[in-house]
Amino acid sequence: MDPHTQTVIRFYTENPDEDRLSRGWGLLELERSKEIILRYISGGQKTVLDVGGGTGVYATWLAELGHEVHLVDITPAHIAFARTHRKQIRSAEIGDARKLSWPDGSVDVVLLLGPLYHLPEPRDRNRALAEARRILRPGGVAFVAAICRFAPLLASLIDGYFDDPGFYGILLRDLEDGQHRNTTGDPSRFTTAYFHRPEELAAEMRQAGFNSIQVLPIEGPCWLANGSQLNFGESWSKPDRREKLLALARIVELDSMALALSPHILGIGLV
Repeated sequence: MDPHTQTVIRFYTENPDEDRLSRGWGLLELERSKEIILRYISGGQKTVLDVGGGTGVYATWLAELGHEVHLVDITPAHIAFARTHRKQIRSAEIGDARKLSWPDGSVDVVLLLGPLYHLPEPRDRNRALAEARRILRPGGVAFVAAICRFAPLLASLIDGYFDDPGFYGILLRDLEDGQHRNTTGDPSRFTTAYFHRPEELAAEMRQAGFNSIQVLPIEGPCWLANGSQLNFGESWSKPDRREKLLALARIVELDSMALALSPHILGIGLV
């Protein structure tokens, strides 16, 4: 196992992420991801493989909608959690997005919502995308998430840590080539990652053989509501404000300018 992968596994083992999507901006990311996914998978039960799905938040949601969902993740702690707490999922196994055990053309939907931004080498991202393409049936769809190149800059400006001497050099490299390496020892500064430009994600998906590719902003600029992670949760707790934020995210969804302001972007590729 390569050093980057070991670093990522260690990070998630020491910093479990089962509640990340239930607080702060993660609430918006979760709801927007769900609504985009549902546009493409309506109409009968689907076989879904959630690759790199962490502890199974999205897998559980889709299983509760009646789909046959299987979870694969490279972190043993995530799979152990899913097997204990996510009983709706048909199966949960340790696996690598770059080499899946599933046969060709065996699933209708692939979620690749985590692996791509933890694969800093282009060849590894290409392998993961090619594997997702390989296991999809004709007419299948892949949802591929990436972290936008500007995300750490915007987050550091909002939360004020751009002037932290220990982080500034990391931020400069993030902006220069997208290669994020956390040398601070602070887990809040994330782990080994790669931050995409939107056009780069589309190009990588085309190279893997996907058709009709669309790249959308997940949160768009709406994660900036109230200017901080803490206050966002307060805004989201009010139904009227929550609906306004979701409506605004939808309105700007097809504007390319929104991609640069969105922490996460989602590539949708058809087979």
